Amino acid sequence: MHWTISFDIPEGGSKINYKSSVFSIGSCFSTTMGEKLAERKFTILNNPFGTLFNPLSIAQVMEDSILEMPVNTDLVLVRDSLYLHFGMHSDIVAYSQDSLERLIQKKQRLTKQLLEKASHILITFGTAWVYEYGNAGQVVANCHKQPAGLFEKRLLHQEEILKAYSSFFKILSQFNKKAKVLITVSPVRHIKDGISENQLSKSILRLAAHELSETYGFVDYFPSYEIMMDELRDYRFYKEDMIHPSAQAEEYIWERFKQTWIDPKCFTLIQEFEAIKRDLNHRPFNPDSPAHIKFLDGLQKKLDRYSKDFDFSKEIDALRKQVHHRGK
Repeated sequence: MHWTISFDIPEGGSKINYKSSVFSIGSCFSTTMGEKLAERKFTILNNPFGTLFNPLSIAQVMEDSILEMPVNTDLVLVRDSLYLHFGMHSDIVAYSQDSLERLIQKKQRLTKQLLEKASHILITFGTAWVYEYGNAGQVVANCHKQPAGLFEKRLLHQEEILKAYSSFFKILSQFNKKAKVLITVSPVRHIKDGISENQLSKSILRLAAHELSETYGFVDYFPSYEIMMDELRDYRFYKEDMIHPSAQAEEYIWERFKQTWIDPKCFTLIQEFEAIKRDLNHRPFNPDSPAHIKFLDGLQKKLDRYSKDFDFSKEIDALRKQVHHRGK
């Protein structure tokens, strides 16, 4: 008896390996997948401008970065004595406008550097609902808890998304002709817009993603949304908020991604790095036991061996804290 419908996902023609440079941007689901790649020691720049939900804002920050555009100060605001930008997530914050501009410029430089050498660009569309700000009607990435009267909410048209990415891809091709672009629609449910409205939004995003993948040979689609809706069609695969996929669901989608878009030659190292993470999270019954001391020594040797080729500085610090705590 089958309890779910599984479907085939076309394998990527240019898979991610440990020589790849990956740029990930978009909704909170892109952050999750980016973190999984980073934890397994792939080279990745993950959502440098914080979580971005709508396709236009995602395209805008990439285009501004690669063209070295000045920061749009018309979209700077002050909230609770902190400076924010309507074009970015609240993670991008400073105590003065000058500091905010410097921070954004730093993020833009990092983004430009990665986009110019990226082998893979992962883009996750979250919602087609957008908010326009000011007399110019500029689409914002985040309203930053400002009064609703400052904004006009509307639904993007598919053509707007296609136009924005046609512009970005044209610019990208001038700097990087080899990048593979992988688009996905976030499985996160934006039900604050309404159930029907969320489905309408996802439909527009899916149509736009399909058109982009059909138009551009370097663009592919990964069905994160479809995996959640069909293979994981049960509320037990959501967190308590009934909006975000659970850790189990995220792991399932990651495995599907790994099987289709990660070079199988990387699988052995991935397993090793996942084991190291589990070992670091292990909490012994007796930290001073000879068995645990031997366990920590073996873990240290693993880290020393792999740190020659991969950045394990955070893991080494975590291990040192465990050893320090045990010595007290």
